[in-house]
Amino acid sequence: MIGRLTGTLLEKTPPQVLIDVHGVGYEVDVPMSTFYNLPGIGEKISLLTHFVVREDGQFLYGFASEAERFTFRQLIRISGVGARMALAVLSGLSVNDLVQAIARQEVGRLIKVPGIGRKTAERLLLELKGKLADALPATALAVEDSRHDILNALLALGYNDREATAAMKPLAAGISTSDGIRQALRQLSKA
Repeated sequence: MIGRLTGTLLEKTPPQVLIDVHGVGYEVDVPMSTFYNLPGIGEKISLLTHFVVREDGQFLYGFASEAERFTFRQLIRISGVGARMALAVLSGLSVNDLVQAIARQEVGRLIKVPGIGRKTAERLLLELKGKLADALPATALAVEDSRHDILNALLALGYNDREATAAMKPLAAGISTSDGIRQALRQLSKA
């Protein structure tokens, strides 16, 4: 029913925002991935939305990208996964990370999301297998594979997760695995 909102950002209170659209204020719940990329108060904003009507109220959920909205819609189709849990998943994992976790059947990545236990994580992996491939273009998956390979290489070399993640932050978005490992090792040698 309501597919997109464009207006002025009035308030930001995690995980909710208030958007003024021609004098009407819409309360929209957003995942933290969208929340962190919002413009400042008083600036123009445009969010893709998903509108839910239940017996206890009407709820509007907003997303910065079509991939996030598509993933949210796939998540809420799973029995036992409501909108709050879907927002928690998208707040704890990027769409790229979720797609990679599903492709590799990594239960551990989903368990790190607050409110997701082992059984729920296993069910999510099973139910979403093959359904999120349309959410991301192939190039985004290739870049994510490269970053995942770089991280695994650093962990295999004995660096802990915190050190490896910090060393990867300054790496360029489309960097190759071998160049990324070299640059990350240079970062780690400076520390």
